[in-house]
Amino acid sequence: MALSPRLEFRQAQSLTLTPQLMQSIKLLQLSHLELSTFIDEELLRNPLLEREDGGSEAAEPAPVVETAEIGDAYDGIVAQGSEQIPDAGEIAGGLDTAVENVFPDESRQDLGQSSVPDRNGSFEGSEAPDLDQFIASRPRLSDHLETQAQMILRTQSDRLIALHLINGLNEAGYLAVELTDIAELLGAELADVEAVLGALRGCDPVGVFARTVSECLGMQLAERDRLDPMMQRLLDNLDLLAAHNMAGLLKAVGCDREDLMDMLAELRRLDPRPGLAFESDPVETIVPDVFVRTGPDGSWQIELNSDVLPRVLVNRSYYATVSKKTRGAEKTFLSDCLATANWLTKSLDQRAQTITKVAAEIVRQQDGFLTHGVAHLKPMTLKMVAEEIEMHESTVSRVTANKYMATPRGLYEMKYFFTTAISSSDGGGDHSAEAVRHRIKQLIDAESIKDILSDDTIAEILRKEQGIDVARRTVAKYREGMNIPSSVIRRRQKKSLEALA
Repeated sequence: MALSPRLEFRQAQSLTLTPQLMQSIKLLQLSHLELSTFIDEELLRNPLLEREDGGSEAAEPAPVVETAEIGDAYDGIVAQGSEQIPDAGEIAGGLDTAVENVFPDESRQDLGQSSVPDRNGSFEGSEAPDLDQFIASRPRLSDHLETQAQMILRTQSDRLIALHLINGLNEAGYLAVELTDIAELLGAELADVEAVLGALRGCDPVGVFARTVSECLGMQLAERDRLDPMMQRLLDNLDLLAAHNMAGLLKAVGCDREDLMDMLAELRRLDPRPGLAFESDPVETIVPDVFVRTGPDGSWQIELNSDVLPRVLVNRSYYATVSKKTRGAEKTFLSDCLATANWLTKSLDQRAQTITKVAAEIVRQQDGFLTHGVAHLKPMTLKMVAEEIEMHESTVSRVTANKYMATPRGLYEMKYFFTTAISSSDGGGDHSAEAVRHRIKQLIDAESIKDILSDDTIAEILRKEQGIDVARRTVAKYREGMNIPSSVIRRRQKKSLEALA
């Protein structure tokens, strides 16, 4: 069979992700803060978009004033006298450029820039200060220590060493760098670095520049004149205290139980992380995206949080006015802006509808949790929700990412309701992994000092009383995930608490 070239036409279908479709998918997984940032960027990029300020119609565009009209108006104002000259903002309102491009600096001084009234109604020659400048901010630990270092250190070389030591502190106030590294970096003697460190350890707050917890607590006890040999032995054996080995701690410290209790009470009044009082990230409040409330008839009502939903409008009147005077590339640019604005408003509406649909299905399947609590949380997967609302699993995953739901049981992330299933030993329905964790915590919280439950015992109780077929290693994994210690450590903890009581 001879080989010869030939042309063939074939027709096939393929799914292509357009840039707009990719942006629509991205909008689904954005949180309300990320979405607000995205909308702000689009408002700066697209002149046809504007935020809705409560009105139903887009704002009218500013009237176009011809250059000749501006000149005539300005000449008339000047003829009336200098006391009636408008400020720079009024003149700039009719120009299509900045004031400094039209008037020189000397002329702008006479345009009445001091048009900002103070609280008494008088005008000053400067702009109104930003309100954020008057909000009290928490001092940073580094700034607080640098100020003290400038006062206690005399030479410039010592201050430079102090600056590197301060930069080597972690957020808790502990020194995380080696003194030899600083000495090598600065070309200084190790003795000089140690001398500067000793001076800085007297700064406020007491305990900074320590390397270990025992050293930090020792510095604070020395400041209070409470660091005696017995207390030092207690600090040297903090590992026994962490393991709640009270018998070993009494033997290592060499004191009776009453003295040990007094020393432990003294340690509790100290701050093991003094740096956290200065430098910490601001606490951000979680704002729910969906509210779940009980209706008059006892059913659940799902409502989107309107405060976090961005409202944007397309200024079609501005587009109609400007498009009549544009040609070529400008006309194409406006058309692209109009298409992008229409797509964005449609995508935001579709995003809101999708979130509502997914939230409604979650509430329907988790009705037992909302009514009775965590013990009745059902196992649920993304596939189960996707099949009910006829969407893809990836869509449900994007919708539930970084979204929060306010329910009568509290504020929960939407991902919280999706848990794996644990089979039942009696042939009943499956149990949610989160409900099993909750039951394990209940059993451990209710145990007494004479009856500490091991992982095997907990697994047996869950199997017999709750019908939950769970292995010992699963109980251990869930317990460790909740930061609950083992039965041996819990027994020591309860004994030490009983001794303290």
